[in-house]
Amino acid sequence: MRALSIELRYLIYVATIMAFIWVPYILAHIAQVGLVTALSYPDKTEMPAWAARLKRAHHNLVENIPLFAVAVLAGEFRNVHTATTAACAAIFFWARVAHPIAAMSNTWGTRTAAFAVGWAVVVVYLFAVLTA
Repeated sequence: MRALSIELRYLIYVATIMAFIWVPYILAHIAQVGLVTALSYPDKTEMPAWAARLKRAHHNLVENIPLFAVAVLAGEFRNVHTATTAACAAIFFWARVAHPIAAMSNTWGTRTAAFAVGWAVVVVYLFAVLTA
């Protein structure tokens, strides 16, 4: 059995973040409106501002993980495992850790910077796989 590549391992780490990032904002919503109201799927979702920003960060990850997954899986299929692809995978992971933290803190520019770094390393990763 072949060991997981570093790149695939980071893809799994990012997927794990995506699998659990919804929990705090759902709990905040339940705390705000009560369990019965939350389970009735109200038209307007009431939650604290930090939780609404975390929810948007989660949606952003859902929208952006496919690009990273394509890069990693293409690298796996082509057996491209370089220092560049490993660094890109690690940087993408840490950018996606920073992104929801930056979103919740609402510190000017940090959310955008975390997103931009993650996007840029995926572009580099794709280029590395295409040119290998």
